[in-house]
Amino acid sequence: MRFYLIIDRASSEIAGFRALTKFSNLLQIAWFKEFIVKKLLCAASFGIALAFSAGAQAADKIAVVNVGEIFQQLPAREAVMKQLENEFKNRASELQRMETDLQSKIQKLQRDGSTMKSSERTKLEKDVMAKREEFAKKAQAFEQDHRRREMEERNKILSRIQDAIKVVAGKEGYDVVIDANAVAYSVSGKNITASVLKQVK
Repeated sequence: MRFYLIIDRASSEIAGFRALTKFSNLLQIAWFKEFIVKKLLCAASFGIALAFSAGAQAADKIAVVNVGEIFQQLPAREAVMKQLENEFKNRASELQRMETDLQSKIQKLQRDGSTMKSSERTKLEKDVMAKREEFAKKAQAFEQDHRRREMEERNKILSRIQDAIKVVAGKEGYDVVIDANAVAYSVSGKNITASVLKQVK
């Protein structure tokens, strides 16, 4: 009975660990780049809106900027995606190998456990549990490190866009600049996206 309980528990935990390695799976499929773009773009747009929308109601001269359009056209976008992909590719592959090995051991328990010697079965069960814990730790560290690096790169791009907006706003005399995606409708605000894009490049 103990043998089957261990197998069931380990099998169910494998399914849970797959969620922890979502980034490793994303690194291996075609839309990984699109995933990074959306996350960086969403965070950048939100940051720009917060930085430049304060006091908009009291301002006399308002401009709008499409952060999403700027982000999509920045050469740095492709460089960041490639950098993150290369930086985490080896660790993602390692996690996939660990998961495959762990699944193989669990399948062996399920297939041969009833006919194995007690000592051999106990050894394999302990090995499964040890591999499971190691996998969980590495998967968690992977996700945390990826999130941290993604944030670092996002902040770099966001800083460049903010600096460019400040320069353009200063030259053209705007009191407030807000992200076009953060407002539902604007009549008086001039769109300075093209000028900002030219500046940030």
